[in-house]
Order: sequence, then C-alpha cells, then structure tokens
Amino acid sequence: MARRCGMLRAMRRRPFLLGLLATPALAQPGVDRPQPRLPTEPLVIITRDGTRHRFTVEMAINPDHQMIGLMFRPSVAPDEGMLFDWGAPRESSMWMRNTITSLDMLFITQDGRVLRIAERAVPLSLEPISSRGPVRGTLELAAGTAERLGIRVGDRVEQRIFGTAR
Repeated sequence: MARRCGMLRAMRRRPFLLGLLATPALAQPGVDRPQPRLPTEPLVIITRDGTRHRFTVEMAINPDHQMIGLMFRPSVAPDEGMLFDWGAPRESSMWMRNTITSLDMLFITQDGRVLRIAERAVPLSLEPISSRGPVRGTLELAAGTAERLGIRVGDRVEQRIFGTAR
C-alpha cells in the first residue's frame, strides 16, 4: 500500500503521466488489437421454462487470454460468446477496458447456476463489475442477450467446466 501511495503522490506531481496512463496501448501493455479467435466449445443455457439456448463460446482458460478477452472486438454474434474458466470457484471482477462493444456478463457457480447477470456493460468503462460471490466461470455475451432470451439468475448452464455437459 505504501508503494502505491508513493506512486500516486509522484503522479500528482506529474499530471502528464496520468494522461499517458489513460491511453489504451499503455494502459494494457502490448494490447492494441483483438486476440485471435480462441478454441471453442458448446454451451447451453436452460431457462426456467425449459427452453435450451445453444451457444458456441471461445474458451478463455489461461491468464493471457483472460486478460485480453473480447478487447477490440467490434461485435459478438448472437449465438456466440466467451467463457472465462477460473479453474476453481472465486470472486470474479471484470471491466470493459478496451472493449468497444457492449456485453452481458453472466457469473456462473461451480454447479452451473447463474449467480448474477450484469446487462449491457458500458464499452470502455473501467468500473469493476463484480460477481458478488464465488463463481467458477464468467460468460460474456452480446449486450441484450439475457433480456432477449429471458435468461435469469438461477438458470442452469450446461458446459464441460461445470460438469453439466450432456
């Protein structure tokens, strides 16, 4: 904490540094374009009325892929998304840095239940979006998907990482 406070004091003395840190290329070193498409897997969300909604999701498994996520992607197809596999249940906090399209974020528990939905996340926002509880995965979909398909907290997700795939 002392190191961070010292850095903040130094930045106050040099206001131009704040402007440099805010530029996208410097804010995320080495990241100025979308990452190549990641390997995909099927994912199904079953809503309370029993309707099965099928998606093809890119699997963000390693930290490098998770750090970049959907940054700089101009759009997400209606039946596609990205699933962040945290490996074990944990608090998840996401943001929209360098993400130019709005997203819905579904936070999914170890047993494949939707714990929380953050709808229509604001592009380029640095505001943290929290799972508000331990989750095994975070699913990013095109903005408006949850509302369009009637996806709600408590709905079931079938996917390999939750041990619920068919």
